[in-house]
Amino acid sequence: MTSIEPIRKQIVVDATAERAFRVFTEQHSTWWPLDTHHIGEKPAETAIIEPKVGGRWFERAADGTEGVWGRVLVWEPPHRLVLTWEIDGNWKHDDKLVTEVELRFVELGPNRTQIDFEHRLLENYGENAHFMRAPMDGGWSSFLDLYAAEASSQPA
Repeated sequence: MTSIEPIRKQIVVDATAERAFRVFTEQHSTWWPLDTHHIGEKPAETAIIEPKVGGRWFERAADGTEGVWGRVLVWEPPHRLVLTWEIDGNWKHDDKLVTEVELRFVELGPNRTQIDFEHRLLENYGENAHFMRAPMDGGWSSFLDLYAAEASSQPA
């Protein structure tokens, strides 16, 4: 199997590591563009990361239907989070297709945190791996910009 270069990003937010971690996990819906980026048939109203190893990463529509995006592999607040990304090339959940998203929160000083982001195992997309990498790379850049703005805008 051919290896595909992981998507790697690095951003800095004006927030403590604790707040940066909390905004990413507990306040996922405040920055994720659910109106345009959801996998369910109905528009998603919220996105949730359950705060434990084995917890789900999912969206929920107003009628209660849920769409699973992945699961929590590592839960180490406020320093590290690893999630599976189980979304196929048709933007639907597939628990047989597993890639990983890792975030490391590194405190740089008072109220300043660097987030090291990596989406890896993209070769698990098989023949579609190169096709999937480009839109996901751009998508993660946009999502992380939205996240950084939200994390930096909250009071200390």
